[in-house]
Amino acid sequence: MITVTDNAIKQLEKVRADSHSPDSILRVAVIGGGCSGMSYKLDFVETEESADITFERGGIKFCIDPKSSLFLKGLEMDFSGGLNGKGFIFNNPNATKSCGCGLSFSA
Repeated sequence: MITVTDNAIKQLEKVRADSHSPDSILRVAVIGGGCSGMSYKLDFVETEESADITFERGGIKFCIDPKSSLFLKGLEMDFSGGLNGKGFIFNNPNATKSCGCGLSFSA
């Protein structure tokens, strides 16, 4: 479904340890909004929905709703802590256009 880099896993582990239970599941979703029409949403949740697609990468359990999965197939999720900004980076082969910050896209 999606690829998650080691840098992203390390950051997700930190966020989960700081604010959530160790059994929390990362929900990755696409929602309407942003400069280009759709945005990524990351949220730790306690349970997944019955229709969710679930998988594990690096000790983190992920869930994606079926509608979002259409826009996330082949996505690579990375994390950058460099001087040009700190945050998650989404390399999405389904995006036909994205904004300058890389947090919203259209497909």
